[in-house]
Amino acid sequence: MDENTWLVDRFEEQRTRLRAVAYRMLGSLSEADDAVQDTWLRVSGADARVIDNLGGWMTTITARICLNILRSRSVRREDAFGLHLPDPIVSDGTLQPEEEALLADSVGLALMVVLDTLTPAERLAFVLHDVFELPFDEIAPVVGRTPTAARQLASRARRRVKGADVPAPDVNLSRQRAVVDSFFKAARLRDFEGLLAVLAPDVILRSDLGTKHPEASTVTRGAAAVAGQALLFRNPFAVLHAVLVNGAASVVVEINGRAFAVMASSSRESGSWRSMRSPIRNAFRESPRPSCRRERAGTEDPALTRLRTGRSAARFA
Repeated sequence: MDENTWLVDRFEEQRTRLRAVAYRMLGSLSEADDAVQDTWLRVSGADARVIDNLGGWMTTITARICLNILRSRSVRREDAFGLHLPDPIVSDGTLQPEEEALLADSVGLALMVVLDTLTPAERLAFVLHDVFELPFDEIAPVVGRTPTAARQLASRARRRVKGADVPAPDVNLSRQRAVVDSFFKAARLRDFEGLLAVLAPDVILRSDLGTKHPEASTVTRGAAAVAGQALLFRNPFAVLHAVLVNGAASVVVEINGRAFAVMASSSRESGSWRSMRSPIRNAFRESPRPSCRRERAGTEDPALTRLRTGRSAARFA
């Protein structure tokens, strides 16, 4: 085996892990893929055979790339985009190996939102140490700090995550799905009290409509306000497809044959929705942006094809 083939094989062995690191660091699937590709460019230009721990070495390269992206993004995103939600990982219930790696360690959308509030250095230290168990001796050079300072970064991040009171996910998918179904049934029937019954009093609804409509991206707090939003924006032409989003029972909203939005949630074991998220900008990575015009009969968003096979859809009317 020549050296290039050997290095390609070693990199492919680490690709899934590197993408998982990048996704947790960036919250963006496309940026995570770019970071992994940049990692390969740097790895392929180095003498990898002299590296004792190839996996750890590649992980730190990916982490450095992600750190630079976070630092350059922070001001730009705040000025241009307003509210921004992490990319959802949408599955029809059967996860591929790469999706399983991305969803390991219970990193759901609720925690990803909290990670977005950390400084780039805090996020890196927390993700690498608390999620991927890298020692602080290896994290310190990436953030340009001493191991003790890197430990303090992770500690501050841990306190902020704990202080955000991220709800522990309900591990019972059937119970999650029952809550989701009850919510949309109540909305369909215009049952305000029914909506309140499945919403936690401190529920938060975050709606991200993307860069074209940043002014329409909002945060709504409280059960009454969220229930009012559900009744106000109900659409008689919407069709709901049951999916998993970051491992939690959720729905994809279809309008006129196109994937329009993802409604993702975090539910408590008590059976109430603690938080809801509607990342309309990327219901599926491969789908075009939502269109206001009606599609011609017979045409359909390719992103919905796999959801239709063997799965019933509910009309939200």
